[in-house]
Amino acid sequence: MAGGAVKGKGKGGKGYGKVGAKRHTKKAIRETILGITKPAIRRLARRGGVKRISALIYEEARGVLKGFLETVIKDSVTYCEHSKRKTVTSLDVVYALKRQGKTLYGFGG
Repeated sequence: MAGGAVKGKGKGGKGYGKVGAKRHTKKAIRETILGITKPAIRRLARRGGVKRISALIYEEARGVLKGFLETVIKDSVTYCEHSKRKTVTSLDVVYALKRQGKTLYGFGG
């Protein structure tokens, strides 16, 4: 191996058919809000003391939850970016909730 690279030690591409392991392939994007199932919404309503639920409530509840999460996540990411981090911490979420007037205890801050 005069002047060439040692096999498997960098230098040069992999060539055809020699692709590394694929990890974390993205699924086709769909409405992930539908992952909040009807029974899950029902359980939340039961916890709130609701006895009977109209069929129209489920889509409305998903819409409200999506809006709430969007604002909390947006504020959390803003706190994270301001402190020049790439990982959102639990404190970022606590501060984002506090900013909206929904103080959460038990996670510091």
